[in-house]
Amino acid sequence: QVQLVESGGGLVQAGGSLRLSCAASGGTFARHAMGWFRQAPGKEREFVAAISWRGVLTSYADSVKGRFTISRDNAKNTVYLQMNSLKPEDTAVYYCARDASVYTGVRINDFDYDYWGQGTQVTVSS
Repeated sequence: QVQLVESGGGLVQAGGSLRLSCAASGGTFARHAMGWFRQAPGKEREFVAAISWRGVLTSYADSVKGRFTISRDNAKNTVYLQMNSLKPEDTAVYYCARDASVYTGVRINDFDYDYWGQGTQVTVSS
């Protein structure tokens, strides 16, 4: 059974940084693209970033481009999201997810992902 466990969330002031981690167990992590999504209160879940199975390709939502960086370490079965220059509008629960297919590029729709973590809260104060 695949499990994804996020960590690294917390409370930070605007302009600060956080690094989220998502540790995977079970399955074949290195074969799958991985993504980060977020959901703010009262809003739909939205795509944040994705990285291909070898880490060569990445994709970002326009709202985080230039501020967030996704990366992965296949030896550690872990994907990361480095978040810099945080803004209050980045406040949300952040989820990592595994692309349902293997050896794909990067995809931004949540229906392309089959396993999800429990989420980690990120709160940015103004």
